[in-house]
Amino acid sequence: MYQSLSADQFRDRLDADEPLTVVDTRPSESFESWRVADAVQFVYKPDHEFDRDTFEAETGLGPSDPIVTMCAIGKSSGALAEELDAAGYENVAVVEGGMEAWSAVYDHVTIEYDEFSVVQLQRRAKGCLGYVIASEGEAAVVDATRHTEEFEAAADSLDSEIVAVFDTHVHADHISGGRELAAEVGVPYYLGATATDRDVSYEFEPLDSNDVVDVGGLDIKALSTPGHTSEMVSYLVGTEAVLTGDTIFVDSLGRTELQFGDGDAATGAELLYESLHRTLMAEPDSVNVLPGHFAVDNDGTVAITPGEPVDTTVGLLRTDLDLLAQDRETFVETLTERLPEKPPNYERVIGINTGQEAVDDGEATELELGPNRCAAEAD
Repeated sequence: MYQSLSADQFRDRLDADEPLTVVDTRPSESFESWRVADAVQFVYKPDHEFDRDTFEAETGLGPSDPIVTMCAIGKSSGALAEELDAAGYENVAVVEGGMEAWSAVYDHVTIEYDEFSVVQLQRRAKGCLGYVIASEGEAAVVDATRHTEEFEAAADSLDSEIVAVFDTHVHADHISGGRELAAEVGVPYYLGATATDRDVSYEFEPLDSNDVVDVGGLDIKALSTPGHTSEMVSYLVGTEAVLTGDTIFVDSLGRTELQFGDGDAATGAELLYESLHRTLMAEPDSVNVLPGHFAVDNDGTVAITPGEPVDTTVGLLRTDLDLLAQDRETFVETLTERLPEKPPNYERVIGINTGQEAVDDGEATELELGPNRCAAEAD
């Protein structure tokens, strides 16, 4: 009998380096745009006639090979698992919920500082990063996704009560859970003050540059860092860390045209240059940089080690990220000469995150499928 795996159980098997091959039953367009790393494709639907010889020829897999089947929601992959089991395959499993469930898997990574603790929530298949910051029994949440229970669990793990929720900006690649979480626990929800210029339709606590919010005796200071968007805010946490949203990542920068438009990408790039050199790079070299995303390629590969902190320092960025050494004109040209593929459904996602449009859970899942595409493609 084949085995059913939750997405978390599948994650654990991958992390244990168990020998297995993921067989993805989705059609080529879906498979090529986003998949689990090292997956092989075998297009299959429940009404297809299964042929063992064809399967073995296309996948190179025999009856003793460990196989995990995957599809969009678990239906086609479940049907294939049944056929493989009936054909005598001895070690077959299916991921319940398919890629939709895989998109909602999180790793919780604790980072300790002298005066506070942070849980970095890594959304493995999309590359989204959110944070819970705890001090003296109080917690702040930054860039919560719609899976708000993950952030509540992280606060509980730090024995802390959520007292404030922040977003760094109006996200384009995923649906924010910030407002929902703040409402659930009855605490203020913060955005940069200029978010009103993005037609944000709901109430929020506006933060001007250098405004400070106290969380358990810890200062969280808003730093205006426009570029990726006009209202982008980074958050300086005490004197030890800065959460940079989509302004700067560990190995790249945020793209600058999603809000401003392809023709005005230079406007965002000029703002980003100022934000980097006048604000973030003005911080001491020792300050730990905690970004809003890490890169996930369409083929599922990542440049990080899941379960380990995704971070760097101001000093390392200053010396290792070549873009920061460019003059303003070259910097702007570099960021605008080649615009990467846009996030899927980004205009609809922005509409939801500004409160202009509504969404149910089913559509939200569909809208978010695929890796984040928030970084500029710059060599």
